[in-house]
Amino acid sequence: MEAVKKLEIYEIEACEDSYQMGFCVGNHFSNLIRSRLLTDSVFNDQLLPFAQSPQAQSLLQSLTHNNTIRFPNYWNEMRGIAHGSGVPFLHIMVLNFRKEILPFIPKREKDEDEETMDDCSDILIVSDTMAVVGHNEDANVALVGHTYLIKATLSNGLSYTAYTYAGELPSCAFGFNNHGLAFTLNSVPPTESEILAGGIGRNFISRDLLEATSLEDAVTRIRSSLVSVGHSYNIIDINLRKILNVETASSQRLSVYEVGSTPFFHANMYLHLEVDQVHDQNSISRQNRAALLPKRSKQDLLSLLGDMSDHKYPIFMQGPTLYTLCTAVIDLDARTLSITEANPSKGEVSYVFTIG
Repeated sequence: MEAVKKLEIYEIEACEDSYQMGFCVGNHFSNLIRSRLLTDSVFNDQLLPFAQSPQAQSLLQSLTHNNTIRFPNYWNEMRGIAHGSGVPFLHIMVLNFRKEILPFIPKREKDEDEETMDDCSDILIVSDTMAVVGHNEDANVALVGHTYLIKATLSNGLSYTAYTYAGELPSCAFGFNNHGLAFTLNSVPPTESEILAGGIGRNFISRDLLEATSLEDAVTRIRSSLVSVGHSYNIIDINLRKILNVETASSQRLSVYEVGSTPFFHANMYLHLEVDQVHDQNSISRQNRAALLPKRSKQDLLSLLGDMSDHKYPIFMQGPTLYTLCTAVIDLDARTLSITEANPSKGEVSYVFTIG
């Protein structure tokens, strides 16, 4: 694979409104958004054909109705991304609701390997000697070279920095704000019977998290939305030196686990919320491998996230379908978030941000 250009940071000062913010992002990254749409096989082979079919219209109408009512500003931000980039709105909408649409697309055998769009690994610990979150941002290879960082200041004075997929709301990956709140995300795969058609999109909830002011506020924002599919949120409060793992499912089901001195590894499985879930051998293998590796120091955690000993299901992924786009490390004591674009065990840091 060709070398990828360094991740770009785009800074936005207070905009007139949400639409204008989205328009600025869409306009600035128009070429990158278009490039992703051209090369993303899941979008081209599954999402878009289904979205243009008669059987998808009821689902799309429900998603539109429920999400515009719950999050009108973020819906307008999404509209701005589409108009700024010159891309049809349906295409941007489908990207942002991919998790809510994919379960309802009739499956073909050849789609099975492509269906998983993102699989992330997190290792978290809060002990007397360290408080650290390590996060591998894994995605379909189509996302390689199609991500960027948004550093935004809102009219109310809140500011956030978010790792963002081209064409999507910030952030389905990780981010932090000037209240000392940060998060990383992991997908979880509930069975089809557990999925609510037309509910609130996870991209809208994670966008809302960027504006959370406290741990309690973050959990409330997650709990209050009637989601379609489940998700796992690692919520970090730098000021309180506290980390919560929040697992969610449809019908407002939620479980909160506070991370302590026992290292907590989370792949793409529900660990403490009782939900019927898809058997995911990739996650099981990563979970089992992580259990065997040392976790006594920050370097141990980086080595764990860079582990490639299981050639079929490595923790650090290099294709052919899934790829580790970067590794984010949040050090609560140093109040920093660092991003590494190479294998994290090598220690080659691309960016370091101060949180709060």
